[in-house]
Formats: sequence, C-alpha cells, structure tokens
Amino acid sequence: MRRILLAAACGLTALLAGAPPTEAQTLRIALRQDLDSLDPALATTYVSRIVYAGLCDKLLDINEKLEIVPQLATSWEWADDKTLVLHLRAGVTFQNGEPLDAAAVKYTLERYLTMTGSFRRSELAAIDHVEVVDPATVRIALKAPSGAFLAQLTDRSGMILPPKATEAAGRDFGAHPVCSGPFRFAERVAQDHVTLEKFPQYWNAAAIHFDRVTYQVLTDSSVRLANLKAGTVDIAEYVLPTDTAAVKADPHLRLVVSDALGYFSITNNLANGPAADNPYGKNALMRQALDLAIDRRALVNVVFNDMYIPTAQAVPPASPFYDPAVKVAERNVDKAKALLKQAGVTLPVKLDLLAYNEPDIMQAAEVIQSMAAEAGFDVKIQAMEFASSLQASQRGEYQAYMIGWSGRVDIDGNIYAFLHSGQGNNIGHYSNPTVDRLLDEGRGNVDLAKRQAAYNQMWPELQKDLPMTFLWTPRNIAAMSSKISGYRAVPDGLIRLQGLEMAK
Repeated sequence: MRRILLAAACGLTALLAGAPPTEAQTLRIALRQDLDSLDPALATTYVSRIVYAGLCDKLLDINEKLEIVPQLATSWEWADDKTLVLHLRAGVTFQNGEPLDAAAVKYTLERYLTMTGSFRRSELAAIDHVEVVDPATVRIALKAPSGAFLAQLTDRSGMILPPKATEAAGRDFGAHPVCSGPFRFAERVAQDHVTLEKFPQYWNAAAIHFDRVTYQVLTDSSVRLANLKAGTVDIAEYVLPTDTAAVKADPHLRLVVSDALGYFSITNNLANGPAADNPYGKNALMRQALDLAIDRRALVNVVFNDMYIPTAQAVPPASPFYDPAVKVAERNVDKAKALLKQAGVTLPVKLDLLAYNEPDIMQAAEVIQSMAAEAGFDVKIQAMEFASSLQASQRGEYQAYMIGWSGRVDIDGNIYAFLHSGQGNNIGHYSNPTVDRLLDEGRGNVDLAKRQAAYNQMWPELQKDLPMTFLWTPRNIAAMSSKISGYRAVPDGLIRLQGLEMAK
C-alpha cells in the first residue's frame, strides 16, 4: 500500500499514515486546504473548484489562451444582445442516470438564483428567465445586455445538476453530490480527503485513464513536498515558491509554473457587525495609512521568492481589464504616520489581522505586522484554519482578513460579488453608490472599450475607500511526478483530468 507522509510541524521528520491503494489507475492529488461545500451553489473555495473539475462538467470551459470553449454546450449564439441560445451535447447523462437536457439546465440555473445562501446568485443576476426550446436547446433571456455573462458559465454557475437527485437531497446535496463529470463521488472525510471513482458512462470516457482519484488535504507545505518526493502523491496543486528549487532538483518530479488570474488582498471590515466598530473600519485614512506602510515588492521578494507580482488591482497584467494607471504605492512610512495623525487616533493603533494558518500566509502576515509597526500600528495576527476563517469572515468576526481569490477569466468575476453592495462575498459590507453604478456599467455593457472605461473610473474610488487592500498577483505553481503526462496549464489553475496519464 502506498502511504501519505505526515510531517511534524517543524518539517524535520516524517511519519506514515494510511492512504488509498497503489494501483497505477489511482491518481493522488495533494490540496493545500480543505474544501468547504460540494454543493456548487454554496461553495466558495478554490480547492473545491479543483475537486469539481473531476466531479462536475460545466456548460462551457476555458483553455490555455483564456478562450471560452465548449463542454456540456457544444455551441452557442446570441439571438440578440439579451438572448443567449445554448446547444447541448447529445447523450450526456448524470452520474445517477438522469439525462442532462435543457430541463436540467433550466432547473439548475433557477436553483442557483433562488436557493437561500447561494453564492451563484450574483453571478447569474443578469438572467430574466430561462426557456426550454427543446431537450437539446436552452434559451437564456437576460434583463439587459452583459459582456460578462458568458464567462460565468465556465465555472460553478455553469455546473449542471440532476433535478430529481438534487431535489431529493435538498440542503444535504453537498454530502453526496451528483454531477456529470468524469468521476462520481465516493466519500469525503473532512480535513483529510475526498475520493472520486470513474464514471463509466461519461461522455468523454476515452480521455479518462484513471479508475479513481483521491484529493488529499495536506495543509503543511513541507508535508506536500515530502509526499511528492516520496511518490505517495502524484500531483501537488501548489508548492511554495521557496520549494521550487527542491522540485527542480529532483529528477523524478516536474514543476509547472504559469500565470494566474487571481489576487491576494486584505479585506477590511467596514460595516459587518460589531467588529467593524473601530477607527480602522470607520476611517479610510487609517486604511490608507496601512496601505502606505506595506512594501509589496519586499513582501513578495522575502516570502514568495520574487515569483509573485505586487499589485493594487484585482486582475493580472495580462488581462484586458488591467489598468496601467493604477500604480502600486511606494512604501512611505512618514506619510502613513501623517495620515494617522490626521485621523486623530492614539498610537499605537491596534488592529486584528485574521489570516489562515498556512506557512507562507502566516509569514506574509508577520512581514506586514512588522512593516505596519514602523508606521504606528500594533497588529495582532489571528491565525485560524482556512475553512473556519471563511466562516468567521462571513459572520463579520474580523477587522482585517488576509484572503486570496483564485480569479476568473472576466474581471466581473473578480470584483462584482466582493465590492458591489449587498452581494454575498462582500463580507466587509462595503457600499459606495458610485462603485455600484460603475460595476453595473462594466457588467452590463458588451463593448470592451466601454467596459474598460467603467472599471478605470472605479479604481480611484476604491483607492480612496480601500475596502480591499490589494497585495499581490500570484502564479500557479504545480508540481508532479515526471511520469504524469497530459497536464494542461490553464490560467485558472484547475487540474483537468481529461487526458492525464501515468506511465507504467
């Protein structure tokens, strides 16, 4: 039996624990975090998207060039600027045998829009109604033109669910999910692993070369690397930038580094419960002072081996929505002190910084803590397990929260739900009518230049208010056995199982 290596916290020793069988048909993928929900309506974590890549197909997908490509829908066209027509792949069934047809698409999109707690509601808010034209054709009528809508169908909002099984499960759907992907759900042990088994009736079964895939939760970076080197996992979806040299030096391993779509930031609690009732949450001068106290270039150099990009916005430089006028502020401790003096606060300013307890994130928090101290802040780091930190942030139990977003192909997916008032991922309860209007303009326009103009007008407002303090743009850093072939480095970082093979 193969075994998963568990290292001590110091990373100096390694022990053995039980793991899935050793057959070559079993693929083992190491995840950096535990996922939240296996219900696409309720999930928010990046690692859940990696599992969904094996479990749930989507209406559309993206490729290495960020082009939108077919998956469950083989083609589509705009009947007019508010009407999208999708043509579904023939002969697709869900993992419980239900047919994947237009009625299932209509049911799923309406569930995402109406289900209590659905994080897909804001992504699909442009929908007015969904019509079944025939079993293979769906017509989606929008309330207004939208240049962002099609991209929403390339992620969780485009994952179609079987109506009968979903209705029967209700709120417990995530405990035993059913989708149409290449692998069906077998088991989940929280904080440990998720196992999927091959779905023989998958429409593209010829592209699947494993009988089983196990996603092993290994939150300690040294443990992930040790297991990768020992061959007890086949792919690590993420290794630290500081571990890349060790991967490159091992002839049995391969490193794949690619540009990413997301960002990392400090989300500031402005109005979400009692924790926001403090000078930092109520006075933008305080947030501007912290912003100026941080040397982003030094931060990414020290913590991330200079592999990440300092940023002050929510999209990477390769995005058509990247605004070169939005500059990363140079560190200015004197100006930060002057802003705190202008705010009339007593020094040092106490600030609780919530961060999830992964080594690189904790190190980054400590670097920020040290930099902020020079400007007059007394930052206390609150370390918490990742999923617990997400739950705490939703409840408003934080003042500032270091958290990343894996990113979407369209800028709307990176900012709308986080910055528009009343949206589910707007955990700081930020509300600015001007920003709301510009976000709506950006989402509701189909002309690229007009969309860019709306977002470019938005950034000065955000830099003034700082509901989010953007820090860096990451890169996708995956490592795997050199026996693995067929890996595709798509910018969203997801591990697509179609085409993956293991040499015997």
